[in-house]
Order: sequence, then C-alpha cells, then structure tokens
Amino acid sequence: MISIRRMTYAFTAALAIIFIMGNVAFVYGQQKDKTGINCLNQKPVLGWSSWSFIRKHPTAAKIEKQALALKESGLEELGYKYVNLDDYWYVCSGKQGPDVGPYGRWVTDPTKFPAHNDTNGIEVVADYVHSLGLKFGIYVTPGISMQAVSKNTPIKGTPYTADQIAEPSVKENNYNCGGMVGIDFNKPGAQAFINSWADMFAKWGVDFIKLDGITNRNTGDIKAWSRAIQQSGRPMMLDITQGSYTRDIALTLIKYATQWEFAPDIEAYNLEKDGSSYPLTSWANVKKRFEYAAEWQPFAGPRGYNDYDAIEIGNGNNDGLTPDERETQLSLWALASSPLILGVDLTHLNQQDLQKYLENTAVLAVDQDGIAAKRLVNTGSRQVFAKMEPNGDVIVGLFNIGAKAEKISIQVSTLGLPEDKKGYSQDNLWTNRMDKIDGTTVSATVPPHGVVLFRVQGL
Repeated sequence: MISIRRMTYAFTAALAIIFIMGNVAFVYGQQKDKTGINCLNQKPVLGWSSWSFIRKHPTAAKIEKQALALKESGLEELGYKYVNLDDYWYVCSGKQGPDVGPYGRWVTDPTKFPAHNDTNGIEVVADYVHSLGLKFGIYVTPGISMQAVSKNTPIKGTPYTADQIAEPSVKENNYNCGGMVGIDFNKPGAQAFINSWADMFAKWGVDFIKLDGITNRNTGDIKAWSRAIQQSGRPMMLDITQGSYTRDIALTLIKYATQWEFAPDIEAYNLEKDGSSYPLTSWANVKKRFEYAAEWQPFAGPRGYNDYDAIEIGNGNNDGLTPDERETQLSLWALASSPLILGVDLTHLNQQDLQKYLENTAVLAVDQDGIAAKRLVNTGSRQVFAKMEPNGDVIVGLFNIGAKAEKISIQVSTLGLPEDKKGYSQDNLWTNRMDKIDGTTVSATVPPHGVVLFRVQGL
C-alpha cells in the first residue's frame, strides 16, 4: 500500500505541475492552452536524427537505409518512431541565403532528394518512412532567406511580398548556409508566410519540425510556427533548438513547443579526424549536461520536454564513451525525461550497445514517465538526481563525475520517503539486482564517470 505521506508528496508534485502549467487545460487526453493552440499529447519523443553521423551529406538513400535499420533493429517496437532529417536538405548556392522557390521557401536539393514525377524528393522519403510505420522529421531555421527578399517573392495566398515582412538588418542563425534575416511579425503577411511553410511540410508528410538557431529574441518565430502547425491541420512536433537562449523564454517554450534544446551540441567536433563523424561525443560534453538538467528541471513536462541533445550510444567504441559513461548518459537523460534521439549509425549497430543499453526497458520506462528529476546532491564529484513515480516508487541516480570510485549515499527521507519500519528495496536498473536497503540509506560505490540507477520501493 502507498502511505499517506507518499500520496501527499505525489499530490503536492501534481499541484506544482498544474501551477507551472497554469495556462494549459487538459481535455480528454488533448492538451489545449487558452490561446486555442493545441499540441500533441505525448511522451518524450524517441527516434533518430541524421546530424551526428550523416551530418553534411544526407541523401534519400541514406535516410531510407537508416529508417529501415531502425525498424529492423527492434527499436521501433520499443517506441523509437521518429526519423529526423537535419540540415543540408536544401539548395545553398552562396551566403545570400538558401535558394527559394516561387513563394520564398527553400528549394529541396534534387541531387540529394530526387523528385518522383510530381512528388517532391522530401515527400518521397517521408512516404517511405511512413510505409515502415515510422514518423518523419525535418529541419528549418528562423527568418526568411535574403534571396526571397531580393526577388520580392510573393507570399502564398496573400497580396504581400517577402520584402514587405523582412527585417534585413536582423541577421538570423543559419549555421551552414547563412543569409537568413528576421521577420517582422507585426507586418501583414508575416504569419501567412510561416503558414505556407507549415502547409508545405504538412503536404510532404512531416511529423516533426526542428526549428534551429533560436535566441531570446526569436519568441515571435516560435509563436508563429506553433500557430502555423495548428492551422495546417496536421499534427507535428515543434522542437526548438538553440543559437543561445536562456530560461527567460521558458514560458514561451512551454506554451508553444513540444520540446526544446538549450544546450550546445553534444558532438565531439574537436576530436574528429579525417572527415569522420567519430567519435560521436565525449565525456566532457556529457558532463556539461548535469548543470543544464538541474537548471531546467522546473520547466519540463507534461506539456513539453527538456531536450539534452542526441544519445550517442549504439556504435561501440565510436560512441566516444566508455561503458560506464554510456550508462551515465542514458541514466541522466532518462531521469530528466528528455527526448531520446539517437545520433548513431543504425546500419552498424553494436549488439552490446543495443542489448545492454538501448533495449533496457526498465531505464526506458524511467524516461517515458514524463517526470523530470530534481538534483538533490551537488557536492564535488557527487551528483544525485531523483524523482517520485505516481505509484510512490522513487527513481534515484547516484552519479560520480570524478576520476576515482566513490561511495555515494542519500537518506530515504531526503527522497521524500518516510522511514518505514518494513524498510525498502533498491532495484538496480542496470544490473537488475534487487537488495533490501540497510537502514534508511540508499547507498552504492559508483565507478568514475559512472552511475548506479535505483528504483526504491517499499517492502
């Protein structure tokens, strides 16, 4: 039985979520805020992205092979559904901005994504992904291309043109092409322009939009894209990723997006050699996420989720992480209920990575509960994050970010549990070993850069 104290703790946590999410009403499983903007009722997204491994060289054939590998690996059965195409899908002929079509929107690169008859090359790939029972995502950045502005391209369905909504003095982030400038959303035609983008993506069969390069000044873009998705009639996730933004726009993210990534890229760009994407990441890049997880914890779920960037586990030594560090990455992301977006080459999955880490359903369930853990200990190399489940169990991660093994302990009372005379058990979610807690302390010796992840429950 769940104690009164545990029930009170859970009820208090629920009230806190309601307070933070006060602008959202929940009606029969659909989330709808007071502005009338709906979003998908969702758990943290599970899937794959092209950036970490394929990066600058995506093609239809490569994306389709990764999608098939996701299906055939068994990960799809665990909930990994999204196949997300990142940057470099469009034509960029110079720093004047992405090439645009007749309505000022980017042009698909036909050499990478060839059309089939009258079907756009991106839509061809999306159709294939959908045929596997998966979902398809795409990448875009804020603003409007200078090519659209210089050509005065019309805004579809309106009497307005690109130059009438553009702010040429405001430079927007587009990391690999450039040439994007701001949009003045007070101008007539501005929202219609973003609507035309969302309508195009809806026609192509897009299920997930990554809006990259966002800063604190881009709240207008976030709102416009959310409204555009709503009016398109097709459910699409809206992932807001950073140029550099802070918690000052957290409430905008909660209201208008489904997930948001505020941390620098996790890829180990400084360690890569000879044009390879390997190693995919490094311990130093994973370690940085502890501070982000603590800082952003109050803003996660159930309306949307903190995204800590790609999971770089699946390619063995090419991950860039030791086995202990791989457990740490997955444990921290799961405790935070972050989207789990794999950045690996799915066509060459390491079987130990797959079976030991990615197929661990006990850890996956921790992620999918949608509850962000709070940091309770931050002392030297010791980090402890914990969260209480609706049934009164507590998930606790004892992390050692130092270079030597350490014993890490925490009192059950600090976890929000009463000192029950019957005691508690601690189930190690990585080893599947369950032990009775000795006294009132959760404790373990944790290897360097490692974690012990427990589910603590009453006997």
